[in-house]
Amino acid sequence: METLKFKTSINCSGCVARVTPILNKTFGENNWAVDVNTAEKLLTVTSESAAAKDVISTLKKVGFTAEEMQ
Repeated sequence: METLKFKTSINCSGCVARVTPILNKTFGENNWAVDVNTAEKLLTVTSESAAAKDVISTLKKVGFTAEEMQ
């Protein structure tokens, strides 16, 4: 399993509710988490096959930005 981390524009529980259906569908229900209490609004995705570009494009579809963190 690979863990990818992203700085995002997901900044509240309402935003998390908006991205939940598409992230669950794309990456699996227990394979992602957003910490809106950090300055980066950190999204962590754990997957064997997800690529950073897939996460970024998935969030873009629902109106959010993401930047991969190293």
